[in-house]
Amino acid sequence: MATLSFSAAVAQWADKIEGAVEAVFKESVQEVVEEMQTPVGQGGRMRVDTGFLRASLLASSTSMPAINASSKPTEGRAYSPDFAQVEAVIAGADIGDTLYFGYTAAYAGHREYGANGQPADGFVRMAAQNWPIIVDRKAAELKSRLGL
Repeated sequence: MATLSFSAAVAQWADKIEGAVEAVFKESVQEVVEEMQTPVGQGGRMRVDTGFLRASLLASSTSMPAINASSKPTEGRAYSPDFAQVEAVIAGADIGDTLYFGYTAAYAGHREYGANGQPADGFVRMAAQNWPIIVDRKAAELKSRLGL
């Protein structure tokens, strides 16, 4: 489905310029991930306390990273995300590949969907819903950078 949505969203001009479709694809994927990771304090949907949830993000081109029931933050410690693994998966992707981005923190599902009286944050779902808008924006940015 994402391939069809992506192909439909990218203008025909991109097909005529070598590397343009791939650039729009990879930049769009990167922006979706960045939107997922944006804390509430910076205009996003993810509540951040220790940073553990953000740091638990993994990417794969073969399957969805699984939540680890024992993956919890250490009391009093702060965590910083390292996007090297995520960026490597995006960089190695080809058009038509399915990419999976998932949080391994034990409470990831509770934050996404809500639980125990806590509201749903929806940081993954809302970012994914913005895919068509992001693709259109990235295509327009590339077109502008190329002077077309």
